Amino acid sequence: MCSRPPSLVVRGCSPTEFARFPAGTGHNRVVNETRRDRDAEGRAHNARPRDGLGRPLPYGTPGVARQPEGIVRTPRETLAEAQRLLDEGMPFHAHEVFEDAWKSGPEGERELWRGLAQLAVGLTHAARGNITGGPRLLRRGAGALAPFAEAAPYGISIAGLSAWAQELADRVESGPTVDAAAESPRLRG
Repeated sequence: MCSRPPSLVVRGCSPTEFARFPAGTGHNRVVNETRRDRDAEGRAHNARPRDGLGRPLPYGTPGVARQPEGIVRTPRETLAEAQRLLDEGMPFHAHEVFEDAWKSGPEGERELWRGLAQLAVGLTHAARGNITGGPRLLRRGAGALAPFAEAAPYGISIAGLSAWAQELADRVESGPTVDAAAESPRLRG
């Protein structure tokens, strides 16, 4: 019998790595004795490799380079890096770039960056074959961008992105998985 260590991973263990908790304790599942990945501040951080669409891969499997988190970029740098990632078929990683801008940008622009992040993650889900979540996020992102249509900050093609998102959402709902690189939108007009 074992007592539950504070941070156990419940999935992905081999028969030699697990322990069972006593019946009736509410902890009668197989757990992995490996400690969770943590950052320097002790927050949970998943260091598993990821594929180009952000799906976790088994530890030890080669994955694509992850975007470093918490990078403060200028809006121009954010748009250039996100466009590069979108063009390379890595919308999940582009979403992380937009998320950094959303978290670090001025209050009045946060909805802009959040909307762009939602478009990128909507494309991610569409490329993964998620015919419910992909369209929902694409439409939500387009809606978040709507208040910025007239101003078109930083040359962002709000009208073009909104039309792209609506058209792609309609197509994805009918079932076909899309190629993320082939469906990459143009962020700036």
